[in-house]
Amino acid sequence: MPQLVKGMKLLNQADPCVQILIQETGEHVLVTAGEVHLQRCLDDLKERFAKIQISVSEPIIPFRETITKPPKVDMVNEEIGKQQKVAVIHQMKDEQSRIPEGVQVDSEGLITMTTPNKLATLSVRAMPLPEEVTQILEENSDLIRSMEQLTSSLNEGKNTQMIHQKTQEKIWEFKRKLERHLTGRKWRNIVDQIWSFGPRKCGPNILVNKDEDFQNSVWTGPAGTASKEASRYRDMGNSIVNGFQLAALSGPMCEEPLMGVCFVLEKWELSEFEEQGTGDKQNEEQSDVVKEERRGGESCPSRDGNQELQDGGSQPSEKGPSRRGESSLADCYGPLSGQLIATMKEACRYALQVKPQRLMAAMYTCDIMATGDVLGRVYAVVSKREGRVLQEEMKEGTDVFIIKAVLPVAESFGFADEIRKRTSGLASPQLVFSHWEIIPSDPFWVPTTEEEYLHFGEKADSENQARKYMNAVRKRKGLYVEEKIVEHAEKQRTLSKNK
Repeated sequence: MPQLVKGMKLLNQADPCVQILIQETGEHVLVTAGEVHLQRCLDDLKERFAKIQISVSEPIIPFRETITKPPKVDMVNEEIGKQQKVAVIHQMKDEQSRIPEGVQVDSEGLITMTTPNKLATLSVRAMPLPEEVTQILEENSDLIRSMEQLTSSLNEGKNTQMIHQKTQEKIWEFKRKLERHLTGRKWRNIVDQIWSFGPRKCGPNILVNKDEDFQNSVWTGPAGTASKEASRYRDMGNSIVNGFQLAALSGPMCEEPLMGVCFVLEKWELSEFEEQGTGDKQNEEQSDVVKEERRGGESCPSRDGNQELQDGGSQPSEKGPSRRGESSLADCYGPLSGQLIATMKEACRYALQVKPQRLMAAMYTCDIMATGDVLGRVYAVVSKREGRVLQEEMKEGTDVFIIKAVLPVAESFGFADEIRKRTSGLASPQLVFSHWEIIPSDPFWVPTTEEEYLHFGEKADSENQARKYMNAVRKRKGLYVEEKIVEHAEKQRTLSKNK
């Protein structure tokens, strides 16, 4: 291992296009510019820099998770009628039955969860963001990061009058763009109520706070610290934001980051017992201080002595009850802040699971130059790898066609070699990362209607692309994969006749 680490450092110094990361799992990862570049880097690592034999995994392909609006057509492009709606509702009920008993789900997908010690209740709903808004959030990630730094410096009490006028203008322009695209009844006043972005506080997902008791927004900075109650709410608010960040970093399908999801915190309630506990703690402190004052006054007639006793006696008396109060709140489930983080994370995950979930794949734009006689072969290779052609035009004065297509990154390995082989070197592709795109098929889909049964068969064993990707990622991460070694087994017939 030390030789490998040293070799990777040297490779990083030698090649400006290589990034080297150590993941949370402890794996060393090479980030390179493409397939040929990756092979070259591995050869250099083995022969020049590390000079050891290394085992290399399959390339890691990033995915994103999101939710969509309920589809209007089924898998055979038939409009969803009453029969399908009933089947879909049954399927949704089966999915919701996976959710544990203590979690309440209403018909619109609002999840209500209580912390293990029953002191706080959270109600969370998940909604898909419009594509334009997700794009705006992606483009302005640096601006969101600087807004976050500004808020944290305000929290620390630093002077922030040195804010650039340009930065301030950019922030307001960013807010106006969001308001322009988030229109309609369900998005009313949402922009002003944005509490946090995620994951890592600068991603393409948002947390919205609709609770009227505790108003906090990314635009106004931190909540006022005037009252004790406000500061207590703020501390608990930080726990809720952290829970949202954790949920946005790893979704329920295959622990990949979320994208284009809006979590709405409809309300969060603290039980009377918790508020009473803090009130009793303050009352105990005050009564103990009064007792100490009286005791000090009786035992010593001089004013100075009284003062000394009062000062000396009040300190231990304050510590005593506060410890008692804390011990009553910090119960067997651990501190309340930790419970809030865990509950918020779980509520966000369940809110996603009651909506139609989809995977998002990274896409390449693919420019291919080919002559007319190999055009059919190029199209065959692109369609075989789940790609689609956007446009095709002929270069004037030549017989060369320029084809523009999009291709999933997951299907791009060996693409250039295959195209060259199939066209005898007459077509050459160029791949550039373009965007993230939702894979339309549902990874958990099963046939429900007669048409779907006819088209896909009862087993529905035609390959579901989204499910294949999801299971591949789950296997790589060591998560549970729901697959059977033998399914729908049939007895094998011997074809040769007995003579």
